[in-house]
Amino acid sequence: MTDTIFALSSGAPPAAIAIIRISGPDAGAALQAVAGRLPEPRRAAYAALRDAAGDMLDRALALWFPAPASATGEDMAELHCHGGRAVVAAVEARLAAQPGLRRAEPGEFTRRAFAHGRIDLAEAEGLADLLAAETELQRRSAMAMAGGHFSRQVERWREQVLTAAAAVEALLDFADEDDAATLPADFAAGLAALAGEIGEWLDRPRAELLREGFRVVLAGPPNAGKSTLFNVLVEDDAAITAPLAGTTRDVLTRPVALAGLPFLFVDTAGLRDAGADTVEALGIGRARGELVRADLVLWLGAEGEGPASAWEIAPQADRPGAVAKRQPRHRVSALTGEGLAALRADLVATARAALPRPGAAALNARQHRLLAEARSALLHAREADDPLLTAEHLRLARAAFDGLVGRATTEDMLDTLFARFCIGK
Repeated sequence: MTDTIFALSSGAPPAAIAIIRISGPDAGAALQAVAGRLPEPRRAAYAALRDAAGDMLDRALALWFPAPASATGEDMAELHCHGGRAVVAAVEARLAAQPGLRRAEPGEFTRRAFAHGRIDLAEAEGLADLLAAETELQRRSAMAMAGGHFSRQVERWREQVLTAAAAVEALLDFADEDDAATLPADFAAGLAALAGEIGEWLDRPRAELLREGFRVVLAGPPNAGKSTLFNVLVEDDAAITAPLAGTTRDVLTRPVALAGLPFLFVDTAGLRDAGADTVEALGIGRARGELVRADLVLWLGAEGEGPASAWEIAPQADRPGAVAKRQPRHRVSALTGEGLAALRADLVATARAALPRPGAAALNARQHRLLAEARSALLHAREADDPLLTAEHLRLARAAFDGLVGRATTEDMLDTLFARFCIGK
């Protein structure tokens, strides 16, 4: 990271203000070249931005953040100029002409912050989730991860493992002496308690559920009212409805926020064993696949014929002769609105119990895997009869913790993570 990067870090123009960020060893020289001087560190200063010929490009605010006290840990500058397209293009062209400067890649500012120890890997993953957050629950969970709550917890676990490892090393060092050291009396109990605490984290709802939304699949035979109810729940005429069997031939999904919770509603082809043409049969196959992936199935077919744990929904309650159910969880009418408020409230309550608690850090698949490895290593360390094996299992636990916060990682994994960020972040 010996070069200097720059990028527009605010929204796409036109806008009232555009923030152009510069980071790297030549950031100060670039700021002096464009703004004519280096402002006092961390103080906004008025500046006239000029091109190489001295002609004015814009009047702006300039900020200077010398290393290491900057967002990236490098020398960094920001130009807060007017947000018109022509202004932004002119300032970026001026910077691109500066020796040693180049345009930033997606996520490169955050990657430099990680490389210089300003944030760890778990915080970077939380920041990526924060940028993608669309609901209040997603935002609060991402803030907890980006704010270092999980990282601090990992550090506490790591310190406990280091203490345990030191006790084992002492035992190995003095094993040949008459007054051989012994492990503390609470050594095994301490490892068991630590493994139990980690197990509680592993039992928490996962970040993927929070990111993708609570998946609610509407299922049943043709003409059961699935697409009509789907349209009402997502508040959009997303699905085509018609009194013809087989109108819905593919899976249709819509993300929706209800009471600040993320949902993904899924409309499916009507399930039937006979009478379907080739295309409809493919849709029915996909519908059956969605039943397996669902967090919850709303079953609009005959009572008792849906998947286990599906909610029995009696649809089309306004229609005379509608199929009756003896014990439906909800009786609804998309036409009159009967029962819809109660159905939505029930969905929200169910999703709230399944999703991470507001403000709680949620583990993604990578973090869950490493934390499970740490817990397994601790349990093996507790049960090992040979101190050498105990020490090795404790080392494996420590390596898993290091992987969680990025002390040990791979370039491929970092490339994948930081590619999730936008240019300028």
